[in-house]
Amino acid sequence: MLHHAPRALYIHIPFCTNKCHYCDFNSYILKGQPVDDYLTALEREMERTLSATPAERIDTVFVGGGTPTVLTPPQMERFLASVRRLWPLHEGTEFTMEANPGTTDPDKLAVMFAGGVNRLSFGVQSFDNGLLQRIGRIHDVDDVYRSLDNARAAGFGNLSIDLMFGLPGQTVELLSDSVDKALALDLPHYSLYSLKVEENTLFHHLYEKNQLPLPTEDEDLEMYLHLIGRLQGAGYEHYEISNFAKPGFESRHNSTYWRNEPYYGLGAGAHGYLERHRHVNIKGVQPYIDAALERLPRLSGETVSEAEAMEDFMMVGLRLLDGVRGADFERQFPGRTIEGVFGAQLRPLVEGGLLLRLEDGEHGSLPGGTPLRPGRGYRLSPQGVLLGNEVFGAFIGVLDDAIHS
Repeated sequence: MLHHAPRALYIHIPFCTNKCHYCDFNSYILKGQPVDDYLTALEREMERTLSATPAERIDTVFVGGGTPTVLTPPQMERFLASVRRLWPLHEGTEFTMEANPGTTDPDKLAVMFAGGVNRLSFGVQSFDNGLLQRIGRIHDVDDVYRSLDNARAAGFGNLSIDLMFGLPGQTVELLSDSVDKALALDLPHYSLYSLKVEENTLFHHLYEKNQLPLPTEDEDLEMYLHLIGRLQGAGYEHYEISNFAKPGFESRHNSTYWRNEPYYGLGAGAHGYLERHRHVNIKGVQPYIDAALERLPRLSGETVSEAEAMEDFMMVGLRLLDGVRGADFERQFPGRTIEGVFGAQLRPLVEGGLLLRLEDGEHGSLPGGTPLRPGRGYRLSPQGVLLGNEVFGAFIGVLDDAIHS
């Protein structure tokens, strides 16, 4: 595999006003946390990381959490100044920050805009106040409108919201009403996620006790189909299993992950992928701070074998509805071809109608009209989109020891 310095940077701010009922992310309730010490530790980790793996050019930054927008304006200003001072950003860098409705007043948004943030992703989840309460969100629908108005007034045009489906007590009718309200905002990007009940969450505890009234699998599928139809009908390209965008507004940062490209990962519990080596940082706030002041604050790390990297390439790459290309595979894995490595997995998926084979010179487009990238390769069929996990699972752990050599 050819190595180059990552051009994507993920930074984790692990603080939240409260813990949502479904959340298993590395996040901690803000009250009483040593936020300023954390920002100091983060600067140290940035410096140590760049010393070990210098960056040539950063094309995308994504600040996630937690809720990064719980930082006060002075903390936010300090944090963004450290990012600009240390990393080689440029005029075209996509700089995304996750935000919670209700945590973005005009003063804070002004600091963010001045500090280089140019894309906001709001965790809205639903436009139904009853559902928002049921899943443990602290905002209401009025907060959503106010936060988006504030963001636009501050100069932000590249805005995204998350919506969730498959929630307890949710129906297609309730979802449809949320979609009406979401589309009326005319935003450039929407992310739509099905609820997954993760261990160590309140929802998992309720689920175990049979106290979580979830939609059936059929109802979940009906909601997903409803979302696809509504978003495509409104002119959005379904460019990734869970993501829809107007042309040119696809998440460039997340595409780094989907193309299996390297990225820096900083902050408590953050994951990074550098030179075919994955690492996870120490998760607790104070343990992270203590470690980062002394060294790179790693919890664990592992070298990814060529076999595993090739499997990852297929699993994450096929999440993009544009699919994977042989030329990209051969660039990442010189001397290998997709068919040579994965012929036994690809044939039944193509014959079963879950994957479409793309030929050189083929001029196709996605349902919204976006032209497909040129080159031979594979992408999900409409049926494959609905059975994505079956497709991705076909590439897990399938390569034998011969590939490792």
